[in-house]
Amino acid sequence: MIVQLPGIQPEIAIAAIPADERVWVPQAPKVWFRPLLLNTVTGSWCNLLRVRQSGVLSRHVHPSWVTGYVIRGAWRYLEHDWVAREGSFVYEPPGEIHTLVVDEAAGGATEMITFFNIHGAMVYVDEAGQTTGYEDVFTKIAMCKAHYQAVGLGADYVDQFVR
Repeated sequence: MIVQLPGIQPEIAIAAIPADERVWVPQAPKVWFRPLLLNTVTGSWCNLLRVRQSGVLSRHVHPSWVTGYVIRGAWRYLEHDWVAREGSFVYEPPGEIHTLVVDEAAGGATEMITFFNIHGAMVYVDEAGQTTGYEDVFTKIAMCKAHYQAVGLGADYVDQFVR
């Protein structure tokens, strides 16, 4: 018998890449994320980012560090000369503005899936570095609730990922 201690959240052990396409939450045209952990205590989240097109995804900055692991495909940042390919680990230092791109220079994959562990927010910026929007764990939860309600899974489907 497993005893759950008061205040201790249960573990999460799930298939990262879901069989049900409805679990992927649309983020932008041809861009989805799959929540794995949405930590409201630390303000961090883990998700898979899936892209099924070539092009510039976003110019952004993080106030804290981010790590990533490429599962499928490849991508790069316009500001750097490296390409993150399948099996690559990426560390992003806080405060660095970068522009995520999936294109021919990154390998031209038809699909990219990367696991990201994001601490704090993701702040979208324009070419002048001015803020144009943001995402944090709470906006991610709201996006999930709306999407899961719309596709018939129910808004509370996201609760299994919230800690």
